[in-house]
Amino acid sequence: MIDGIVVRESLPSDIASIETLYADAFPEEDLRPLVRELLSQEPMVLSLVGHAHRALVGHVIFSACGIVGRSDRVALLGPLAVAPNAQRRGLGGALLQDGLERLKRDDVIQVYVLGDPGYYGRFGFQPETGAMPPYPLPEEYNGAWQSIRLRVDKPLPSGTLSLPPSWLRPALWAP
Repeated sequence: MIDGIVVRESLPSDIASIETLYADAFPEEDLRPLVRELLSQEPMVLSLVGHAHRALVGHVIFSACGIVGRSDRVALLGPLAVAPNAQRRGLGGALLQDGLERLKRDDVIQVYVLGDPGYYGRFGFQPETGAMPPYPLPEEYNGAWQSIRLRVDKPLPSGTLSLPPSWLRPALWAP
């Protein structure tokens, strides 16, 4: 718990609040259809929420995926949202850290993200060159494709990321 915030796995009863959260956190981008679709794919996703004073104020999804032609257990982080009035208090980091710990216990060896290097770098994510996303990334995304290794006792996976169908839309990978 951080500053009165409790992190737990999401429940079906959280879906309406999760959708409202994404609309508030990303008013210029409608992530609700993607989130709704990902949440329908349980147990292929780890979905965590953060609550403060009985209100849902944060959410993150980690999608189970793989590397084409390999048996490595890897995951894709995203999306991650924090309510505007709860930002800059460590909630995003708490959701992220909790998720990474759970995935490590589940023998996931690497987690990938397409996101702000300044933000994700604070948690140990580094530019990724061994495993590629399913679509080429535009030049302006240089450094945004990142990963963090959870299991140092396993070899680093390389190849092309194999993702759930929800993620196989080019528009999710380019502006």
